[in-house]
Amino acid sequence: MKKPNKAYLLLGSNIEPRFDYLKEGLALIGEKIGRVMQVSSVYESEPWGFQSETPFLNTVVLVESGLTAEDMLSQILDIEKSMGRIRKGTGYASREIDIDILYFNEDVISDPHLQVPHPRLQERRFALVPLADIAPEFIHPLLKKTSEELLKQLNDPSEVIIYEGVLTKNEI
Repeated sequence: MKKPNKAYLLLGSNIEPRFDYLKEGLALIGEKIGRVMQVSSVYESEPWGFQSETPFLNTVVLVESGLTAEDMLSQILDIEKSMGRIRKGTGYASREIDIDILYFNEDVISDPHLQVPHPRLQERRFALVPLADIAPEFIHPLLKKTSEELLKQLNDPSEVIIYEGVLTKNEI
């Protein structure tokens, strides 16, 4: 039997009800992508790359899946669309749900529609803080640094604070 793929996914929402959108996204990941193995704490942070009144809630999950990275991306886009996300152009905007593949195994993928590891992971506190919760020793396959090391050397001054809501694998 083939060993399942392991992917770290970042979920984010800044349209109310933000926490409910994260819960729904988590459930759909479990249904359409694979078994959710770990879930980080939920964090709140200001939007990155654009202005919005509503801060984001973010969490990182580790999922085991039989899907390829490309098939996983296709499922992610379907989940986002089913939850109401409408992609408009290439800029950043408020959204019900955003799901990014941070890592897929230790693979490096460079396709026009899929870049793994996520190309801006090392620049984003809102992604590294929850990632370091569940994968502090995971080594970035290109930068050869752990999640904790990337977080320590980060220049992103944005504030990322723990949120009172808790997501668990049991909600799937």
